[in-house]
Amino acid sequence: MKANRSGAGARRPLIDGVDKVTGKAQYTADLPAPNALVGRIFRSPYAHADIVAVDTAEAAALPGVVAIVTGQDCDKPYGILPISQNEFPLARERIRYRGEPVAAVAAVDAETAERALKLIRLKVAERPAYFAAADARREDAVLLHDNKRGNLEREVHNEFGDVAAGFARADLVREQTFRCAEVTHAHMEPHAALATYEPERGHLTLHSVTQVPYYVHLSLARCLDMDPSRIRVVKPFIGGGFGARTETLNFEIVCGLLARAARGTVRLDLTREETFLTHRGRPESDIRIRIGMTREGRLTACEMEMVMRGGAYGGYGIVTILYAGALLNGLYDLPAVKYDGYRVYTNTPPCGAMRGHGTVNARYAFDALMGEMATELGLDPIEVRRRNLLKAPTETINGLRVTSYGLPEALDWVERASGWRERYGKLPKGRGLGIACSHFVSGSAKPVHWSGEPHATVILKLDWDGGIVILTGASEIGQGSSTIMAQCVAEVLGVDWERIRVVASDSLVTPKDNGSYSSRVTYMVGNATIDAAENLKKLLVEAAARKLKTTTEDIECLGEAYRAASSGETLSFKETTVEALVGTGTLTVKGTFTCPEDFQGGKHRGGAVGSTMGFSYAATVVEVSVDEVTGLVTVERAWCALDCGYAINPLSVEGQIQGAVWMGLGQAICEETRYENGLHTAANFLDYRVPSIAESPPIEVGIVESLDPNGPFGAKEASEGPLSSLPAALAEAVRNATGLALRELPLTPERVAGALEERERERRAAARKSAKQPATEGAV
Repeated sequence: MKANRSGAGARRPLIDGVDKVTGKAQYTADLPAPNALVGRIFRSPYAHADIVAVDTAEAAALPGVVAIVTGQDCDKPYGILPISQNEFPLARERIRYRGEPVAAVAAVDAETAERALKLIRLKVAERPAYFAAADARREDAVLLHDNKRGNLEREVHNEFGDVAAGFARADLVREQTFRCAEVTHAHMEPHAALATYEPERGHLTLHSVTQVPYYVHLSLARCLDMDPSRIRVVKPFIGGGFGARTETLNFEIVCGLLARAARGTVRLDLTREETFLTHRGRPESDIRIRIGMTREGRLTACEMEMVMRGGAYGGYGIVTILYAGALLNGLYDLPAVKYDGYRVYTNTPPCGAMRGHGTVNARYAFDALMGEMATELGLDPIEVRRRNLLKAPTETINGLRVTSYGLPEALDWVERASGWRERYGKLPKGRGLGIACSHFVSGSAKPVHWSGEPHATVILKLDWDGGIVILTGASEIGQGSSTIMAQCVAEVLGVDWERIRVVASDSLVTPKDNGSYSSRVTYMVGNATIDAAENLKKLLVEAAARKLKTTTEDIECLGEAYRAASSGETLSFKETTVEALVGTGTLTVKGTFTCPEDFQGGKHRGGAVGSTMGFSYAATVVEVSVDEVTGLVTVERAWCALDCGYAINPLSVEGQIQGAVWMGLGQAICEETRYENGLHTAANFLDYRVPSIAESPPIEVGIVESLDPNGPFGAKEASEGPLSSLPAALAEAVRNATGLALRELPLTPERVAGALEERERERRAAARKSAKQPATEGAV
């Protein structure tokens, strides 16, 4: 597709970029509210306990305290999935993790609110607490939720193909265990909410950092027992999400409760520590995986057991444990898969969705073991992956449809760019290369809340001034979705970029959208935007035909002008707009997108999870150096090629790929959430280590365009797919550099140095044992 100045294929800076870099952008905590009360949350110091009493009398009597709410003020649970709503915004009857909200205060200033928290008295009867999945699954363990036997939120058991026959056919079968630490999103902006309650009208307005305003709207209506028409939800600028904000979070509902109790406006800004506690990160995972392979490197079968430490409540847990198994498929030609997944309740903060939702840890284990087996067979790791490629279009053994597949080209690109053939296995001691592949969905084919509505709806407004306003409920969270929509309109209509404005995520004026999660916006909202633009174009062509007294077939759309081909007469865009408004006034047109049922997954239980209309595909090569004294792993360079279908904005795609690689790097070498008796011991950016710019390597990006037949202009997702390949590629590079297969993330200096020391101890022990052996017969 030929790129024009502002439409699809153009390298445009993000539409909101100037506001962000100049400081003009207002985030939730920046919004002016001069008379707002200050909200604060009283959090439990206990990890697991029955609530005996919450005494707020002394706090309520403190001058300047306007309102206090507790669990008694909300008897409705909430949660992203209707079948797993078991969390209250403020704990009722039982506390299930240290730091769980118990009460909240609204006061005239921060000092008063803090003083009031210290006056709240909590009386409890403690219960045994479990901070590891294995402990929570013991037969004698106390249940965190009485209706969940064995403290299992969900267990999944699937088998596709003949697994036993697959292993019997293999020339090499290997089984290993892998462990991945819990990690969090580390978004720059702490959580914040601003709520205003109008008692005269019974209306509530909430501004929040959410990725899913519609789901927040539903939860507020449910938990506050309000008619949804009395609620307005607005998402201002947001400083990162990465999945942390893809479900309603407790502080959003608490802020609404406080505003209603105070009959006014309440600002609730969480600290960084509180943001860590309200994180919904990637769960700690223990993985056992078994793979069968022929001597030629063809996969024959895979068996995986995944145990996730999910934390205290449901959230996205059901989806996460399903994703991990479903997306073992769809990347390679895998003839047989058996998957057993266990999502376990523990007395830690709840985990949820994080970039690459459900796939990252499973893909790390799979591709790392695949690489080890390639080495054992004496095969090149890239060549092994080539021998297991899919051929699109196809359908996987678990019912996922693959309509475009650029992984072969992605492998070719990283092989060339990294100099793989010339350098693999030939680098100096302590230096190595690793390869891995990954994929991800372009939006979940079946929405969380099925209402029969389209998956996406976009409205375009054209008025007398000639300006085109895009009205969308889709959340711009830094990924560039608003820019993509503007480029879609510019491409279809051919108009100047400056003519287009985007108004997003205000339930008062924008249509409902399911939100920014599962990389759905470009694909689904992009298609809806194109549909709306085509509908507007049709009206403009009809108007031009009327004015020029010709047929619509005779009219040529030239973007900023409309011309009759037969006569050569031309109308400017403004003149065409004036004609289009005659007799009707302001034009509003709608575009929609609905995922066809054929793409909505297999017929087995949980089969909708993992289904999508288009998968992105990534190949990543990492080069590392390892200090064999300190164990420090340094990533020298990374190469990542992504099949994104079509790059509507190549500049944005490149940035998304680099961000995904960087986030994967953090999980691979340094990021780790830690608890001591339930207390978060790394709830700040000093103790929770994310890579700094000094540790971030040069990242070279290759864009592969497979032109998906259903995507907007052929586009697919471009943000989450690359992440999953980075940890395995890095682990492979470390193995290539040191000869050690390390199977626990992150690969911190302590873990790497410990493994190197253990190998040296074993070598010395073997040497001593050999020296003590009696001389064999015939020795000189």
